[in-house]
Amino acid sequence: MTDPGARTLRLLSLLQQRRYWAGADLADRLGVSVRTLRRDVDRLRELGYPVEAQRGVDGGYQLAPGAALPPLVLDDEEAVALTVGLQTAAQSAVAGTAESSVRALAKVVQVMPARLRRRVEALRAVTDPAPWAAPRQLVDPEALAVVAQACRDRERLHFAYTAADATPSDRRVEPHRLVTLGRRWYLVGYDLDRGDWRSFRLDRLARPQPTGARFAPRRLPAEDAVAFVRAGTAALSTPTAVEFLVDAPADRVRARIGRWARVEEDGPGRSRVHMEADGLDWPAFAIGTLGVEVTVVSPPELLYLLHEWGHRFSRAGSVVPPDEHGDRPTEGRSP
Repeated sequence: MTDPGARTLRLLSLLQQRRYWAGADLADRLGVSVRTLRRDVDRLRELGYPVEAQRGVDGGYQLAPGAALPPLVLDDEEAVALTVGLQTAAQSAVAGTAESSVRALAKVVQVMPARLRRRVEALRAVTDPAPWAAPRQLVDPEALAVVAQACRDRERLHFAYTAADATPSDRRVEPHRLVTLGRRWYLVGYDLDRGDWRSFRLDRLARPQPTGARFAPRRLPAEDAVAFVRAGTAALSTPTAVEFLVDAPADRVRARIGRWARVEEDGPGRSRVHMEADGLDWPAFAIGTLGVEVTVVSPPELLYLLHEWGHRFSRAGSVVPPDEHGDRPTEGRSP
């Protein structure tokens, strides 16, 4: 690669792909000499990219954290993945990410070539948005970033953790993968104190700190991290079967909650919905989003929950707000 400008962009892309590059390997990937590589690195530094160098026989380069985030170089696949991810994050319940995701999405789409925009639109057209399918507890985005980086860099973590029975503990873990499942985030890792693999809910995890200690990856006792989390959560709880009738056509109901339920025709203009949930709040919320008459078939506990919600909403609606002058309407007075 002879063009210095194109080579500099390629160098930046490589440095962003891996935490550390040996100098000889990096020069080989670029097809240049080690001396030319040093000049290209100096050019990146002049542009504001904090490139650190390690001297010696095994010397190399890595991007260091800077005072500000420099521009990133993305290939086509990365740009499409980033855009789709930002669209999803804009509907996320990770604390504080929705608004910032929308801003970032606007910047990416503004400079995206038309051919990539068409790919993004195609993906969005066949993807069902689910803005109400949020985790029950918000996840701290800073903690999420720390854990993700530790997984990437194979760096041991120390964090505080609260178990399901509210028992607090300190954990030392070799982080493996992050998993989103059942509207929750999980960390899969090897618990050093317990000598076994564990999954940790991120909404119960606090103050994660990288220890600086690297580790060699261990063999996960499952097909993948998702299968490991599924096995663990299945052992903890059995989903509740929910069934209700809806006074609306099945197509209309599927458009609202079809991703999270099985919807069948049940006569003209009527449908039957089957769901499995690890709690009844979500089915109750789904019923509320339909905006039509619903008859609960099972379980009875869902009926009790809906009655409780109904009374609570009625009490909330019984308080009449003051008008623009600060007065409250009284009986016999037009509001």
